[in-house]
Amino acid sequence: MKMYEALLLAVLVVLVILVMRKPVLLDNPLIIQRPGHYHITLAPQLAHAKSFLELIAEKFSEAAPHEGELATQYFEVRATDAPGAAHYLLAVGFRAGILYFQAIYPQPLLKDADSHYETVRRFSEQVMAQWAPLAGNRDASLRAAVEAAAQQLKIACDCLQEAD
Repeated sequence: MKMYEALLLAVLVVLVILVMRKPVLLDNPLIIQRPGHYHITLAPQLAHAKSFLELIAEKFSEAAPHEGELATQYFEVRATDAPGAAHYLLAVGFRAGILYFQAIYPQPLLKDADSHYETVRRFSEQVMAQWAPLAGNRDASLRAAVEAAAQQLKIACDCLQEAD
């Protein structure tokens, strides 16, 4: 009889531990590289954005071949299928034949002078400083690829502009 009690106690302890255990959250950014094509840096808990960014890379490569550098463009991205869905900020740049993506969650805006544009621009500059300079010209094909991918996946994607 004591063996059954010990087994029951062990099962109860395991169940309590499983119920009380908190999910493990990633603290480090997720980095995805496809050499010669793209480099993605995603903030923790943004792994779900991977398919959207890969579709952007596909749409961009379908356009005419690109050479040189294109200025980084910034976007606010929201899923349209869920009301009040979480949104994130996206920076997309083209350097030396490679698309660079950086995605982060926005910080709460504390002052009127704060902006999502500045948040994603600063993050992008920190990440991109490792690889290539931020110089480049604006090109409509980069923005068109983002908009085409967003439309195909039914995602709202607004271009962020520098405040005047």
